[in-house]
Amino acid sequence: MLSLFSVILKSREIDKSFGFDDTYYDLVKALRIAPSKGKNYKVFSEARKELKTVINGKVDYDDNSGKWYYKNEANQRFSIGVTSEGVKKISIMDRLLANGYVNKESVLFIDELEAALHPDAICEFLDMISYISHEMGIQVFISTHSYFVIKKLFLIALKHPGEVTCISLTKDKEPQICNLSEGMPENSIIQASIDLYKQEAADLLSY
Repeated sequence: MLSLFSVILKSREIDKSFGFDDTYYDLVKALRIAPSKGKNYKVFSEARKELKTVINGKVDYDDNSGKWYYKNEANQRFSIGVTSEGVKKISIMDRLLANGYVNKESVLFIDELEAALHPDAICEFLDMISYISHEMGIQVFISTHSYFVIKKLFLIALKHPGEVTCISLTKDKEPQICNLSEGMPENSIIQASIDLYKQEAADLLSY
């Protein structure tokens, strides 16, 4: 999204071409809003500090060049084109928290949160999301195929019983809905991890 930022704006606002759907265009317009200074929620400010730690720096927009760039903690600056997708994903959240686009009335949808993220970053990202959701009452919908995401949400649910619901979707079956504070769900993602453990145990016992 950050790499295509200028392309999306030009195609919709100058060329009047509709190659990108409105979800892309709406997000680009939201990212274009400059961060507000001194008017942010304290919760968001704290959350942004956590995000900066996760990616060891920050992504910002250069008004003069019209391009995004990543600056690490050593103050080295890199083009957004050579920045990892995981860093860009987390930076989008940081920007939306910084410029006031996300507020108490927001509902967040995050597709495949785990994509391009190290398991440690996944856990830290989810801690931040849990923090703003719990403190601000923001509802968050996350889709995932990752055991790490489900396991971390289960641990978060133990701290905040009743706040984390898991909906498991399986082809030709009714959706399974469970409160994660009551235990890990029975779905194909969890079953895959169990099957791997059984395979490992069987292989070790066969030696």
